[in-house]
Amino acid sequence: MRNIIFTGKGGVGKTSVAAATALKAADMGYRTLIMSTDPAHSLGDSLDVQLGPSPVKVTDNLWGQEVSVFGDLNLNWDVVREHFAQLMESRGVEGIYAEEMGVLPGMEELFSLSYIKRYNEEQNDFDLLVVDCAPTGETLRLLSLPETFGWFIKMIRNVEKYMVKPVIRPLSKKVKKIDAMVAPEEVYEKVDNLFASTEGIIDLLADGSKSTVRLVMNPEKMVIKESMRALTYLNLYGITVDSITVNRVMPDLTDNTYFKKWRDIQQNYIQQIEDAFAPIPIGQVPLFEQEVVGLDMLRQVGAKVYGDNNPTEVFFEEDPIDIQKVHDGHYKVRIKLPFMEAMGQEPKILKLGDDLTIRIGDYQKVVALPIFIAGLESSGASFDNGWLTIDFIREDAE
Repeated sequence: MRNIIFTGKGGVGKTSVAAATALKAADMGYRTLIMSTDPAHSLGDSLDVQLGPSPVKVTDNLWGQEVSVFGDLNLNWDVVREHFAQLMESRGVEGIYAEEMGVLPGMEELFSLSYIKRYNEEQNDFDLLVVDCAPTGETLRLLSLPETFGWFIKMIRNVEKYMVKPVIRPLSKKVKKIDAMVAPEEVYEKVDNLFASTEGIIDLLADGSKSTVRLVMNPEKMVIKESMRALTYLNLYGITVDSITVNRVMPDLTDNTYFKKWRDIQQNYIQQIEDAFAPIPIGQVPLFEQEVVGLDMLRQVGAKVYGDNNPTEVFFEEDPIDIQKVHDGHYKVRIKLPFMEAMGQEPKILKLGDDLTIRIGDYQKVVALPIFIAGLESSGASFDNGWLTIDFIREDAE
């Protein structure tokens, strides 16, 4: 299955561009599912159909889905919520507050990730999955969750293995207050199932032959800055951005002074986008005379974005994580972070065993080093032409 993920700052029109992409692919004969993971769903409004938590047929070869977090919570997390509620009630917290304690931060994004993995692993008839993600900040947080929750799950399992089973659980049978605090085995099973449902998702998204991200932006200063940050963080996770769409470009109205001024401002920003994001392909969608709602208008958007091109193609290929051999005993790990210097962010790098942890701001990526590098020591890092380079040299190497 081919996966295309759309993201961008809130309000730039990414849902319209994502829906137009899915519709164009469907019109070309690809069996396509477009899925919205944005809690504030607008995909159904864009397609002008009523969507639900399961795929709904929109037109020939096209299905739409709006992920329902509440349904997933009730189905996959009910036992955990019930345990948390009982635990809170034993501490004097009752009612809806106790129920809400069972919903951990980031769970909405985790369930969204699990759908992407599920559709790629299940035997289904879809050729293309188009994902209309939440605005950029939420999308980037979504990418960091599997590693964060992986650490959290290991911690819970170690507590259960070394404390709960041998010590607390036998004692709980004799002391009622302790018994109320001990989680039943089903709670651990649900936690394990949630982690298993998203494990490996970053590897799937980082496989440029299967998955790419497409950024949508408007020619505005704040939007461009956020898109720069998004590209940097996506590269940190090894995820390929294969195209950029600049949406709502003003037409050339030379007889109107007001609109001409706005167009000049936009054209200046478009030039900045082309200079900053090259060589990633950049397309433009004009500001239409009417609202982009319904299949007819979405087809017009698709025609502007792709022309005669196939929207399922990978339009740009570049591995943002690269390992080079300089000579025996000397290797370079390179990560493309094109706007890191402009963001004023200083990367923090830590090597522990065969893992290399790189942290920029609130986001971090753990890179599993090949065995021939894992035993080497880092001799320093440098930043050149948009690439962060970390040197690894064997002590006896010249």
